[in-house]
Amino acid sequence: MHPSLPEPDAEERAHAERLAEHLREEIAAQGPMPFSRFMERCLYAPGLGYYSAGKPKFGAAGDFITAPELGDLFAQCVAQTLAPALRALGPQAEMIELGGGSGAFAEAAIKALDAAGAMPYRYRILEPSADLRERQGERLRMALPAKLFARVTWLERPPEQAWRGVLFANEVIDALPTTRFTLHEGEVFEEHVEIDDEGGFRRSARPADPLVAGAVRHLERALGERFVDGYRSEILPQLPYWIQAVGGTLEAGLMLFVDYGYPRAEYYHPERTDGTLRAFYRQRMHGDVLRHPGLQDLTASVDFTALAEAGVHAGFEMAAYLPQAQFLIASGLQEAFQQAHAQAQDEQARYALAQEVKHLTLPGEMGERFQVMLFTRGLDADALPRDVRLADRSQRL
Repeated sequence: MHPSLPEPDAEERAHAERLAEHLREEIAAQGPMPFSRFMERCLYAPGLGYYSAGKPKFGAAGDFITAPELGDLFAQCVAQTLAPALRALGPQAEMIELGGGSGAFAEAAIKALDAAGAMPYRYRILEPSADLRERQGERLRMALPAKLFARVTWLERPPEQAWRGVLFANEVIDALPTTRFTLHEGEVFEEHVEIDDEGGFRRSARPADPLVAGAVRHLERALGERFVDGYRSEILPQLPYWIQAVGGTLEAGLMLFVDYGYPRAEYYHPERTDGTLRAFYRQRMHGDVLRHPGLQDLTASVDFTALAEAGVHAGFEMAAYLPQAQFLIASGLQEAFQQAHAQAQDEQARYALAQEVKHLTLPGEMGERFQVMLFTRGLDADALPRDVRLADRSQRL
């Protein structure tokens, strides 16, 4: 795979080969595959994709660590920000978490919301992976009082009926299948995947269809300059449709997205000539995204300017955009840390709390690389904590 990466075992190699054979069959039948389709199959193919199979994904035993896996402070701060909106929306308010991961966020957030008197009528987890739904259910059944667990339900697709409440997504948009584009003689090309001479996979470029070409030209107009030949990056032309799909039936409430990414001008900086696409495998990040399909996470950073445009286009008001560190501080991180520190059983637990805060807030860790964006619809400005509103950095977009 890569000199610095651990080799998969025989069972993992067999798993990857089964998915690779499906990919080869599709390419043989239909021709070179758009990278977005390759990424979608690698992550979500039933029973074989990275998020669909039973391999651990999150935490020390998986391939990467998300903020909720570090401890409870992240979820407690998010709950602190969401609680006023849930209370303002009344007793029928609901919460939907997109992509519940290991269930760590739901466990901590539900406890914090209950303690704040803001437990929603229902806490729904939109999780397409049957394996992850089962893992989340087992964890929450064991961790929550029966009266709270009774309010947790799972969704396989976004709700079709109108609802009121809050929608939360942590590290979800980065896993949307991304389109890769490049420029050749001034024309837009889309990256595809084809079969090489040894039965593996390699990249190729084909003229982009009107949707992709139009999306890239929109970027150029927004940036005020053309991409140079050879420039390569990612784009999510489907993002406005995705936002409408997940949030379109939210008639009143708040949407909160947390992910790693940049404003558009930074994302498409002239020196970032190969985009942000990468793979995570056993706590290591690397660039060989075509190897061992189904065994590694594939991800690209988020263009937060595009996210802001998509949310506004879907009828939401953008309420705040800020780095994760500033968001957590404005959402009561210091108070949450002090309370947890006072309740810690020993010095080891207190040290772990200090490390958790460092990971969440330091610029070289998650503090600056991760960004937070909040949207509202039919909700008073007062339902968003004042300190969060004051920390808004949307002028960067």
